[in-house]
Amino acid sequence: MAPRANWKGFLRLSLVTCPVALYPATSDTEKVSFNQINRKTGHRIKYLKVDAETGDEVTSEDIVKGYKVDTDTYIEVSKDELDDIALDSTHTIDIDEFVPKTDIDSRYLIRPYYLVPDGKVGHDAYAVIRETIRSMDKVAIGRVVLTNREHIIALEPLESGLMGTLLRYPYEVRSEKDYFDDIQDVKLTKDMLDLAKHIVEKKSGAFAPELFEDHYETALIDLINKKRSGTPIAAKAAPKAGNVINLMDALKKSLAGEKGAAPAAKVAKETTKETAKDTAKGKKPKKRVEGQREMLLPIAGKGGKTATAKEAAQKETSRKADKPVRATTRAKKAG
Repeated sequence: MAPRANWKGFLRLSLVTCPVALYPATSDTEKVSFNQINRKTGHRIKYLKVDAETGDEVTSEDIVKGYKVDTDTYIEVSKDELDDIALDSTHTIDIDEFVPKTDIDSRYLIRPYYLVPDGKVGHDAYAVIRETIRSMDKVAIGRVVLTNREHIIALEPLESGLMGTLLRYPYEVRSEKDYFDDIQDVKLTKDMLDLAKHIVEKKSGAFAPELFEDHYETALIDLINKKRSGTPIAAKAAPKAGNVINLMDALKKSLAGEKGAAPAAKVAKETTKETAKDTAKGKKPKKRVEGQREMLLPIAGKGGKTATAKEAAQKETSRKADKPVRATTRAKKAG
């Protein structure tokens, strides 16, 4: 099921307008999350909104926003008053200007969204705006209101659609001078830089995010599955202190360690080439692994088959558990 739109309104370039919907381009719902529970009863903790002075619970209709002036004084602001000062961007993304993408400092980037036509009408106007931005090789800058706040949004073509990235305001970006002024000016020898460049060359390759693995997420899933099945948890050994060596020796040992080790990006590139060759020969390409969750967890209840060698090794352990963690998550979502 597609996620709900975060915002619906109109995209406008001068007199050209079309209805659009804004969807989040990223998600954290697949990550393991925890609830706070009472250790004595095992019940989930519930939070109540209470008056800080009386301790009495306060209902939602009696809660309003207030700006703190001093210790005990607040200026009350109602929702209607906030709505009155909202600009036209509450319902419309107005394109104000076009700028080169290279001009946008990465520190100003917040999060990406997908902007798509809303409904069956307006696709032609949407296409005109999209292709205009594409042909100029620039980024369109507009304004949009999300959660009662006006944001700057940068729009750029992405395949057949538009990707919008929220941008920070200047007052939200800290100056690097506050942090970099005390960095010492160190003179490096040519030999050190040459060794470092060799290490970079050994690790260079194409950007392949499908090969990224969240090791902490893997460890969390493994921990929870072990606890569900009653498997003893071994204490982690304390890390050994490394020997202090000089920078030149460290660079040489790093370079020696990189020899013979193919970068992940290089492996991905070679795999892509093999798939292309198989396709050209009429062979059916191997099914792409869809995500980390399918690779990491035991998959029970499918004719006794297992997905990986690791799962086979954990087969007995998995049988003791009611269900693997991810399967439980899927069941809750399906409900």
